[in-house]
Amino acid sequence: MTPEDLKNRTKAFAVRIINLVEALPQSKTTNILGGQLLRAGTSVGANYRAACRARSSADFLSKMGIVEEECDETMYWMEVLVEARKLDPLRSKDLYSEAEEILSIVVASINSTRAHSQRAIRNPQSAIRNRERR
Repeated sequence: MTPEDLKNRTKAFAVRIINLVEALPQSKTTNILGGQLLRAGTSVGANYRAACRARSSADFLSKMGIVEEECDETMYWMEVLVEARKLDPLRSKDLYSEAEEILSIVVASINSTRAHSQRAIRNPQSAIRNRERR
């Protein structure tokens, strides 16, 4: 999956979250919890786009950590709404599965970047250092 594919996927996820929140029954509880779900669910894509503009591996990891947290929080609010019987589990099943898949992709990307960064730290072969050996 390319970064562009994941940008599109997280944006589509945000749109689906918006539609889900709009379909919730109107009550004080669903207004508050739906707002939480809306903020977390729509920020997944926005923060992923920010991560794509990271200036360093450390910046990328920091921003992807936010994506991971927001995706997990989105799942939490869906679980709460289902358990409070404010959201039909069948209606949210596919969207919850999509959140799990996005979360898995994000975590894999974080782990891959960390591993790559660790290899670079353990083997710091700079061009200047290599010239000195000649």
